[in-house]
Amino acid sequence: MTAIAPPPIADLTALASLGTMPALMRQLARLGGCGRPIRLDGHRTEVHTRTGEVLHHLDSTDLAAGNLLVRCNNRRTTRCPACAETYRRDTYHLITAGLTGGKGTPSTVAAHPRVFATFTAPGFGAVHNRPSGGRCRCGAQHHDGADELGTPINPDTYDYRSAVLWNAHAGKIWARFSIYLRREVAKRAGLSQREFRQHARISFAKVAEYQKRGAVHFHAVIRLDGPEGGDTPPPAWATPDLLTDAIRAATTAAEIPGPVLDGTAYTFTFGKQLDIRTIRTADFAAGSALTERAVAAYIAKYATKGAESAAGTLDRPVKLLAELAHLDLSEHARRLVRTCWLLGGLPELEDLRLRAWAHMLGFRGHFSTKTRRYSTTLGALRDARAAWRRAQATNAEQPLPVHDDAPGAEQTTLVLAHWTFAGVGLTPGERWLTEALTPAPGTEGEPTHA
Repeated sequence: MTAIAPPPIADLTALASLGTMPALMRQLARLGGCGRPIRLDGHRTEVHTRTGEVLHHLDSTDLAAGNLLVRCNNRRTTRCPACAETYRRDTYHLITAGLTGGKGTPSTVAAHPRVFATFTAPGFGAVHNRPSGGRCRCGAQHHDGADELGTPINPDTYDYRSAVLWNAHAGKIWARFSIYLRREVAKRAGLSQREFRQHARISFAKVAEYQKRGAVHFHAVIRLDGPEGGDTPPPAWATPDLLTDAIRAATTAAEIPGPVLDGTAYTFTFGKQLDIRTIRTADFAAGSALTERAVAAYIAKYATKGAESAAGTLDRPVKLLAELAHLDLSEHARRLVRTCWLLGGLPELEDLRLRAWAHMLGFRGHFSTKTRRYSTTLGALRDARAAWRRAQATNAEQPLPVHDDAPGAEQTTLVLAHWTFAGVGLTPGERWLTEALTPAPGTEGEPTHA
């Protein structure tokens, strides 16, 4: 945990004068370190449906902070480190469950063919890099972390238009690949598409990552199961080698037609750099084989990052192009954002919503996705954590909101609630108290599976 800033004496004194400091600290502690919670005005009443008895009533004006405070749940580390850490842990457990079992997934999935694959974007022009054992194409030997890494050697010849359009179509390329992968596996097993569904199923979980040059690429765990997913064993012909061979063929075949601009017809495919490794039990750092734990940690790390973490761009939408002049961006990132904005003004590209996603350099897909049968869901993990917190806060003065369909909710209880948005964030005093109350990572006292 980072060092706590000096206390804002005036604001803390004002809060202390209200006489509600213990209640405020309990309310802030339940945020789990979230520094930009949503503030809500309103009320919530629980009524017993048979007797009409009011079981509990909560009014925001009675709370020490004056509002109901709800975590922002932002996945980006740059926006809220605490909520992003929760998202990272949830992703880690989701990926792990699909590799070793748990959270409703049988442990037998550990014996299914599984690979870890990385799909990259094609080249749009030479960029500064650090090739192993050699110099960059520009002739220099860049040090690790150099600002020029990932930027074009010649910005004037770099194909910014194709780079942005590729990001905008990356999700569709993956969707096409997933269709072709099933075909390629079926072909190698000597089955038709209909027969394949009766013998096997492909499950996967993937996450998107930005390279330094601003192009999206995907990391994916791909698993070959029986016809009912992880609950059934794969057929005898299912092997990691067969799956790897099918992935290579499907990657080559997956092609998406793009727009025609200025007489140029665009098509989009994955890049030639494709890395596929069988998930075994060796150490991830060894480079030859991957452990389940290392793969899950690697994927979870990128679930909380966006374009701002790699390409040095923005973590929030651009409202006006003129904003770029006042933002601290690299020239490469600035050109990518500007290209998004200019292309976004073309009627034939309206469906890509490039202006709305300019801060993401055109990519508008979900950062982490999975097939239904891969493992548990992020929603199920959040429900489990909320249930644990409700159990811990049984006698507290601010119970967390309960939905009628939430696990453990009594069907004899009617919940009447009305909440309105009142703002975002904390006062200086509340922020200081939140930082002081937030334990160091790994010492939260909350079950890591929740």
